[in-house]
Amino acid sequence: MSRITIRDVARIANVSVTTVSNVLNKTGRTSPETMRKVEQVMEELQFVPSTSARNLRDKKSHLIGVIVPFLEKGRLKDNPFYWQLLSAIEEGTRSHQFHLILFGADENESFSFVHERHLDGLIVIGTFDNSPVLERLLQLNVPCVFMDSYLSDPKLAQVNIDDQAGGHLGTKHLLGLGHRRIAVLSGVLQHNGVSHERWLGYRRALEEAGIPYDPSLVLQEPVSLEGGYHAGLKAATLPAEERFTAVFAFSDVGAIGFMKAMHDLGISVPDQMSIVGFDDIFLSPYIPVSITTVKQDLIEKGQAAVNMLLSQIHGESTDNCKHVLPVSLSVRNSTKAL
Repeated sequence: MSRITIRDVARIANVSVTTVSNVLNKTGRTSPETMRKVEQVMEELQFVPSTSARNLRDKKSHLIGVIVPFLEKGRLKDNPFYWQLLSAIEEGTRSHQFHLILFGADENESFSFVHERHLDGLIVIGTFDNSPVLERLLQLNVPCVFMDSYLSDPKLAQVNIDDQAGGHLGTKHLLGLGHRRIAVLSGVLQHNGVSHERWLGYRRALEEAGIPYDPSLVLQEPVSLEGGYHAGLKAATLPAEERFTAVFAFSDVGAIGFMKAMHDLGISVPDQMSIVGFDDIFLSPYIPVSITTVKQDLIEKGQAAVNMLLSQIHGESTDNCKHVLPVSLSVRNSTKAL
């Protein structure tokens, strides 16, 4: 069977080739009725547009790179947060006929693949001011959006959630339940990083409640399953005067790891230990003790990054280079009043 062409679609839909092209590329003025008719014919004929022809026409590769710097080995596959975020980004790019390529990167990465693969743009998840990675990325001179990055240059396109509000919200919830010794599982508190912003919200909530800040309650284990588990085991060995009644993990996977340690040690959650997570990953409502967590909308976050990047790729003006999304609290079964 010969390949279905755009002319075949136009003939059967009784429209011009230009109209079919406008529907494919989402350009021009096409009535909703005509658009539906053309899309129906394309579906019936199982028409697949020629990617190479489209790329030649608009001088784009229709490839977008997602770069995850500084991620410890295994963290990408072990953390559903990244699965969900990447899925949202992929859905957004695919709806605009772009495709994703995922790259990990360390401080020594040259990023030569960006030009070798003719990438149209980059979404970078988590980087910092004054890092060699950021410096080399900016030298590439390609459209770029940074996620979960608190960069000081106002001209850099950034998509974040209100991490400081999230840290404040989770801590206020535990304070409202009567907890006074509240630990945080924070990971490394790098200045202007995501965890640092959440820690600032934690400190603000304590200050508002008149509770002195205790640095010994900051557990800088990795916010991973293993990190949370090790933090839980260590917590059980603390002398009585240093123990706490609640922990706020800056990721749900960290909260799950901490909860597993409590289970193995025979410490009841939430009767003897309250736990709050962060992210509201899809697993959080379904584990045996469902997690109270600070929720971020990963679908909206991914779509916002894609839209901002596509605006750059298409040469459109972007008045607002920083997009900050709100957070909320999902109260479940892992927290309880003292």
